Amino acid sequence: MTPPSYRNVLCIRADNMGDVMMSSPAMRALKQSFGSRITLLTSPAGSIVTPYLSCIDDVIVASLPWVKSDGMDGGALLALAETLRGRSFDAVVIFTVYSQSALPAAMLSYMAGIPVRAAYARENAYDLLTHWVPDTEPYERIAHQVERDLGLVKSLGADIEDDRLLLESDARAALTLSGKLEKLGIGEPFIILHPGVSETKREYPEQYWMEAGKLLGEEFGMPLLVTGSSTEKALADRIVSGIGTCAVSLAGTLNLGEFIQLVGRTVCAVSVNTGTIHIAAAMQTPAVVLYARTNPQHTPWKSPFTLLPYSVPSDLRSKSPVIRHVAERLYMEEVPFPQPVEVSGAVRQLLALSSDAGYHPGF
Repeated sequence: MTPPSYRNVLCIRADNMGDVMMSSPAMRALKQSFGSRITLLTSPAGSIVTPYLSCIDDVIVASLPWVKSDGMDGGALLALAETLRGRSFDAVVIFTVYSQSALPAAMLSYMAGIPVRAAYARENAYDLLTHWVPDTEPYERIAHQVERDLGLVKSLGADIEDDRLLLESDARAALTLSGKLEKLGIGEPFIILHPGVSETKREYPEQYWMEAGKLLGEEFGMPLLVTGSSTEKALADRIVSGIGTCAVSLAGTLNLGEFIQLVGRTVCAVSVNTGTIHIAAAMQTPAVVLYARTNPQHTPWKSPFTLLPYSVPSDLRSKSPVIRHVAERLYMEEVPFPQPVEVSGAVRQLLALSSDAGYHPGF
């Protein structure tokens, strides 16, 4: 049998940075199996990590109207379809979480004339999908997002040689980070605290961050670096003020390359469930994850971590029937926020276990 020709492949993952990272092993499998040139269609938020993913050759950035964004109007969407048509893609692979529909992206790809269109879907989409993988999640099983995406490319015949999350090293970022830390008088070892989230329902209380930071400072006697974007600077500054002199705010001071390097150097990252935990997984950095019980697919992948879960406030829970099904199946018990002493204890135990297992953060 003649092997399929998937030399020019479009992948669609129109979500955030962490989502793109979790899809990267599947994109790498396409590249390694078929010699594919991979173009990623993603959101502005998802695009920022692509310079550090060697499996991606080109990026198209768009605020697609079926994901949370400013969205584009119908004319812009038609123009995007024509842009995709002009790229002469051999195939498109549409990555989704189980609560999303791939069909809007499938329709866009159909309009663009892409001949092979693969995705998970609950219903038979007929001509919209040439390679329909019936979606049994979350009703029959729940797989990690990395496994889910790998399963999709396997349906096209891809072989999985390496399923790790991998980020490219940036020597310049390593150098500039060292300069910034030296200027602040920060030496190694240190611990990262990353409190910022994109959704209110995943927040961990500021006061608990402060109390956990005080405990970590007392026990480990090392700098606590509170990280975040420029929009999270006020939050980081308040937490630093509440912790005391062992804490330093780096919010808004690092670009992504420098932040990746920082995560690679820390002895442990304490973070809410956001892109930071997937960077930690790629760097094999131990992570304590303050995990709002939203989607069980998105824990760190194949790296040392401890999960400290807590319930989403009832007034902030999703109205999606799919997500509600998972909540009723897995999350019926109300779980309070982890106490600060639990956070410091998790760091202590994780560092001891990681040391015994021979894990070493970094590239």
